[in-house]
Amino acid sequence: MKIALAQLNYHIGNFGQNSEKIIAHIEKAKEQGADLIVFSELAVTGYYPHDLLERKEFYERAEQTLQQIAQSCRGIAALVGGPSINPESRGKKLFNSAFFMNDGKIEHVVHKSLLPTYDVFDEYRHFEPNTHFSLIEYKGKKLAVTICEDLWDEQETQNEFGKEKLYKISPLRELAKLNPDLVINLSASPFSYNQEDSRKNILIKNALTYNLPIVYVNQVGAHTELIFDGGSFFLTADGKIPFEMNYFEEDFGIVDTDNPEKREQPKTGYIEKIYKALVLGIRDYFRKMGFKKATLGLSGGIDSALTLVLAVDALGRENVRVLLMPSKYSSDHSVQDAVALAKNMGVQYEIVPIQAMVDAFEAHLAPIFKNLPPDITEENIQARTRGVLVMALSNKFGNILLNTTNKSECAVGYGTLYGDMNGGLSVLGDVYKTDVFRLSRWINRNEEIIPWNTIVKPPSAELRPDQKDTDSLPEYDVLDQILFSYIELNQSPNEIIAKGFDEPTVLRVVRMVNNNEYKRFQAPPILRISSKAFGFGRRMPLVAKYS
Repeated sequence: MKIALAQLNYHIGNFGQNSEKIIAHIEKAKEQGADLIVFSELAVTGYYPHDLLERKEFYERAEQTLQQIAQSCRGIAALVGGPSINPESRGKKLFNSAFFMNDGKIEHVVHKSLLPTYDVFDEYRHFEPNTHFSLIEYKGKKLAVTICEDLWDEQETQNEFGKEKLYKISPLRELAKLNPDLVINLSASPFSYNQEDSRKNILIKNALTYNLPIVYVNQVGAHTELIFDGGSFFLTADGKIPFEMNYFEEDFGIVDTDNPEKREQPKTGYIEKIYKALVLGIRDYFRKMGFKKATLGLSGGIDSALTLVLAVDALGRENVRVLLMPSKYSSDHSVQDAVALAKNMGVQYEIVPIQAMVDAFEAHLAPIFKNLPPDITEENIQARTRGVLVMALSNKFGNILLNTTNKSECAVGYGTLYGDMNGGLSVLGDVYKTDVFRLSRWINRNEEIIPWNTIVKPPSAELRPDQKDTDSLPEYDVLDQILFSYIELNQSPNEIIAKGFDEPTVLRVVRMVNNNEYKRFQAPPILRISSKAFGFGRRMPLVAKYS
C-alpha cells in the first residue's frame, strides 16, 4: 500500500488554515498515486486546545470542518485527527479520535485509549478513553489505527516502591489479537532533548514484539511552550526504519509499505537539536500570535547573547532591536562585547546608561531607608530600571520583549521580578547554564559570532563591584547536575547526596528551588525542550512546606 505521511504545522483553533493545509495535501497525495494519506493527532484543531474543548462552538466547528475535509477524499482515503462527540450520557463529552475518510464521507472513527495525564498532558480532563478495539479494512489490508500514547503502553515510571507500568492496558496487544497487517499511529509527541530516542525505541520494541510494521506521523511546529519536532517514519516489522522524515520542519512523503524507498535523516547532536527547537519555538510564537518584531536587553553576558542569535535566526535581523543599559558596575568589556555582537548580527541597537535613573531612585528612597546599608534592594533597583526601559521600548514600537533568564537561574530564583524576569516569552527558561555555554560554542563552531570573551569570562550580573555568579551559587557544572537530578529525575536530596555531592550544597540548592516557586509562577511562558520544564509540566503549590 502506498501511504502518504503529512507532517504539518497546525495552528490551534485556526480551522480555516488547518483544513486548507489538510485538503491541499490530500490533493497532492492523490496526484502522486497514494492510496492513503495520514495526518497527525488533533490535526484539525491543533494540539493541544485545552479548555477550548469545553466550548460547544469549538468542537462543533471541528466536526463541521472534518465533514468538509471528508468531501475531498475521493479516489484516496485519509486519516485525520480531531475531537469527536461522545454519544453516551456517561463519561466525558468528547473522544480524541482518528477519522477514516473515503468516498467523500467519514467511514470509521477510532478513539484514543491511553489518555496522558503526566507532565504537560491533561487529556483525561477533556476526553473519554476508548475501550473497544477493531480494525479498518481498506484495499485488502487490515489497518490497526492508533493515536500517540496508544503505542506507548510499554513505558515504565519510577516511584518509591520501584518500577511500574505507566499504563495498565495495552491497545496494541488487543489490536494484535485481530491480526492486522499494519499499524498506523497519529501522534502529537513534543520534543524533549533528554528523551529524544525513547519514543523511537518504544515503537521499535512494539514492531518486534508483534511482528507488525508501523506508520508513525508526528506533527511539527510550536504552540507556545510545546515544540513538536516531526521526525515521522515508517518502521518495518523487523525493527528497521528505512523511511524517516525531516525534523523541525514541515515535510511530506509517500512510502510503499511493501517496498519502502530508503530515506534517512543525518544524525545530529542534542545541542543542535535544542538550537533548532528554540528557533522554531520563537518563530511560531510570533507567527501564530501575529507578532513580528522582538526586543531584548543586551548586557554583554552569554544569556542575552545567545537569545539574540536565536531571535535573529527565527525572525530576521530587521525584526530584532536591542537595548544596551550599562550601569557604573558594567565593565567596559561587557559594553564592547554587546556592541560587537549587535554589529555581527546586524541589528539595530541603542545605548541608554541607567546610572542617573538608579541614582534618582536611590535619592528619592533615601529618606525612607534612613541610611540603611546597601543590600540586594539596590541591586534590584538596577534590574528593575532596565526592565522599565525595555518594556517602554516594547510598548512604544510593538516589539515583544524576549526574556533571557536560563533554567539554572530560574530554578534557584537568581533573577529579579519585574526586572530581568520581564518578557513575553522565555527563550532559555528550560536551558541549563552549562548548555547555554555549549550552544554558544556550537554557534561559534565555524566563525566567531558571539565574542569569545562573552563565552569565556566568569558569569556576572554586574550589579555590584566585582560581582560573580559564584558569589551566590555553586559552580554551574555542579549546580546543573544537582538541579537535573532534583527536577528532571525527581530525586530526593538524600539520593542526590548519595551520588557524591556535598550535603550542605545539595540542601542549599534544593531549598532555593523550593523557596522560589512564587517567582516562577510569575515568569513568562517557557519554551519546553526537556522532559520537565517549569510551567504546565511542573505544578507545585506556592505555599507548601517542603521536607
